[in-house]
Amino acid sequence: MLNSQSTTTRRTFLGTTASLAIAATGGAPLFLPKQSLGQVGPNDQIRVGAIGVGGRASLLLQQLPESAKIVALCDCNLPRAEAFKAKAKESWPVYQDYRQLLDRKDIDAVIVATGEFQRVLPCIHACQAGKDVYAEKPLTLYVNEGRALVNAVRKYDRVLQVGSQQRSMAMNRVACELVRNGGLGKILQVQAINYGGAEASPSNPFPDAKVPAGLDWNLWLNQAASRPFHPDWMGWMRWKDFAGGEMTNWGAHGVDQIQWALGMDDTGPVEIKPLSPGPNGQVMMRYANGVEVHYVLESGRGPMGGAVFIGEKGKLEINRNKFSSNPPEIAEQLRKQVDVVEEERKWSDSLALWQARWHMQDWLDCIRSRKRPVADVEIGHRSVSVCHLANIARAAGRSLRWNPEKEQFVNDEKANGYLDRPRRSGFELPTL
Repeated sequence: MLNSQSTTTRRTFLGTTASLAIAATGGAPLFLPKQSLGQVGPNDQIRVGAIGVGGRASLLLQQLPESAKIVALCDCNLPRAEAFKAKAKESWPVYQDYRQLLDRKDIDAVIVATGEFQRVLPCIHACQAGKDVYAEKPLTLYVNEGRALVNAVRKYDRVLQVGSQQRSMAMNRVACELVRNGGLGKILQVQAINYGGAEASPSNPFPDAKVPAGLDWNLWLNQAASRPFHPDWMGWMRWKDFAGGEMTNWGAHGVDQIQWALGMDDTGPVEIKPLSPGPNGQVMMRYANGVEVHYVLESGRGPMGGAVFIGEKGKLEINRNKFSSNPPEIAEQLRKQVDVVEEERKWSDSLALWQARWHMQDWLDCIRSRKRPVADVEIGHRSVSVCHLANIARAAGRSLRWNPEKEQFVNDEKANGYLDRPRRSGFELPTL
């Protein structure tokens, strides 16, 4: 179990030979790798460790560019990591506790592709250990842990790329630029998919079941409240204890495009209003400039990875690596700004919908340059926070006013209670 007393100073972590006390009861000390101080050379192969080796993580590892190499794997479900290792016919060491992987001096960066409820703590510990991070989306389970992660990335001067791969797609970039730069004129309204929320945990607990061999159930639960094992919990995206439903899953992509196109990467809406009741109710959000986003489109009848932007000069629909418009001349002009043939070639394989190779390449380039990546941690935090705000408004069942600078609801103590969650003892966020 993780030690709840995980307070560490910057001086402690920047010692070049002293061991680092990272929140770990009985764990081995961590050492800051020399290359993680921004000294990775332009021709050095970046050494990567994987934390979480599930379905999405396996795709990421298969798509890792040649300028990086996998050094070690970690998964609290050991058989899953061992299966990937066997399939790859490699001899990588496999760990069950990610802190042992972070202890390795030969790792420059980590890919954290766990569930969203398991993600922030290893990301912060990786920053403290001097590793750069590629963190899958949804980045967080609740708003306040996102701000804690941003603070850690900045404090320890790390590069953190969020897995919002549409930020690395040229078709999405030029489309969002057009909206942001006034190509549609004044934006009258944005329409987006009404992504559903997660279900409340069952009122009647599941019957106890035997924990599968090789699964550390305590580590799997992470911050969530303790409970006996049952295989139905493993479908974690369904349950509110572990996830935000499709609102934070696909919504993390679609909302990210809305934030990007509206020029709101470092802020958020100022009003959130439920349009219909329930955990899957429609929601309206208004930004300080007056633009309203209506989450009203049915799934399958709109762009899952984007939105429809309605402006004075026409309508532009942005989706994953594609766009369309009315009048069609808007899209025709956009296509002149990108090499459509090349873009279709890059995304033409069977994994096109989930492709992240080029997004990871941006991350690796930024590890070398120490610049912020295209989906920097602040961007990812702000985008998924909008998703959290939608779910909070649904739970509250009333209009809410939001202060995006303070990241607090205005004069609403009850609503502010949704910004945090109790964390299980031993899995608290470190005090920075």
